[in-house]
Amino acid sequence: MYKEIIRPILFKIDAEKVHNLAIFLGSFLGKTRLSRLMRAKWVYKNKKLENKLFGIKFENPVGLSAGFDKNAQLTDILPDVGFGFMEIGSITAEQCFGNPKPRVHRLVKDKAIIVNYGLANKGAEHIYKKLKGKKFRIPLAISIAKTNDCDIKGDASAEDYFKTLKIMRNIGDFIVINISCPNTGDGRSFEDSKLLEKLLKKIKVIRKSEVIFLKLSPDISNKNLNQIIKLSRKYKINGFVISNLSKKREKLQNDANLKYSGSISGEPIREKSDNLIKKVYKKTKGKFVIIGSGGIFNGNAAYEKIKNGASLVQLITGMIYGGPAVISMINKDIVKLLEKDGYKNIKEAIGKNVN
Repeated sequence: MYKEIIRPILFKIDAEKVHNLAIFLGSFLGKTRLSRLMRAKWVYKNKKLENKLFGIKFENPVGLSAGFDKNAQLTDILPDVGFGFMEIGSITAEQCFGNPKPRVHRLVKDKAIIVNYGLANKGAEHIYKKLKGKKFRIPLAISIAKTNDCDIKGDASAEDYFKTLKIMRNIGDFIVINISCPNTGDGRSFEDSKLLEKLLKKIKVIRKSEVIFLKLSPDISNKNLNQIIKLSRKYKINGFVISNLSKKREKLQNDANLKYSGSISGEPIREKSDNLIKKVYKKTKGKFVIIGSGGIFNGNAAYEKIKNGASLVQLITGMIYGGPAVISMINKDIVKLLEKDGYKNIKEAIGKNVN
C-alpha cells in the first residue's frame, strides 16, 4: 500500500515538507492510544535478534539514524514502529537554522536522497529541557556535532562540541560524536587527529561511564582512519557509526535534482559503508562495537553489514522509500537469514565475512 499508493503521492511534494509532516504526525500519534495499534502491526520480536552491549539491551538491531528526528520529537512513537533503538540529532551547542532551502532532494532512480540540512536543530539547552527526566522504551543515542558556524574554528570547535556533550551527557544510553558531517562549512575538520585529540582530552577529564561512539565518513582516507582508530584506543572510545553521508557522486544516474548541493544517502553508499565496516572490524580485530548505516532497504543489506562486523544497523532512506513497515520486514528477514546460516542469535553472525 505504501509503495503503490502513499509513496507516489508523497514523492510529488517537496521532500522537506513531507519530512516535517512525518515529524508532526509522529509526534501527535506518540501521545495517543493509536500508537498501540501501530505497535501490534509493526513490532516484531524474536529472541534471535536480542543483544546486550555495554549493559544496554537491544531487542532488535535496527535503529533510526541521526538526521531524521533532529529535535527529539519522535521518541514516543519510534518504539511502536518497530525500531530497536533510536538516535536523535545531530544536536549542537547553539541553535542552527541550517542551510538555505531547498535542501532535501530525492534521486528516485538511485534510491537515494541529496541532503543539505546543515545541522538544523534547536540547540542543546532546548533539547535537554525537553528530555530531562523522560524515560525511554528503547535505547536512545544522542548525536552531537559542532555548531554550523565557520567562525568557530580550532580550539573553539573542540569547546563547542564539549559544551553540547556536557549538557546532553546524562540523557539517553550512549553518545555519538558526529565528526564527519559533510554539509557544514568545516564539518569534517575533526577527522584531523590534532583537533579530535583536543576534544577527546577534554572529554576524558569529565567522563565517567558514558558510552561514546565516533561517526565516520564513507570517504575517509586510510591515513585519517588509522589515526582515528589509534586515538580511539588511547581514549577508550567504545565504537564507531559507519557511515555518514557521502559527498561523492560517482555512478549516479542522470537526474535533474543533481544540480542541487548536498551529500548522498541511500543505495549509492551501501557498498562504501559495507567495505568500511569490514575494514574497521578487521583493523581493530572486533574490539570496537560498530553500528552500520548506509543503503539499508531490506534484510539482506542489514545482514551483510552484520556479517561484515556491525552489531547494530541504522536507516532513514530505506524507511522513506519503503515505509514504516520496512523495519519489521528487515527484522524478520534477518531472523530467516540467521536460521539459514544455522545461527541461534545475531551475536554469532557478527563479523563472519571478515577473514
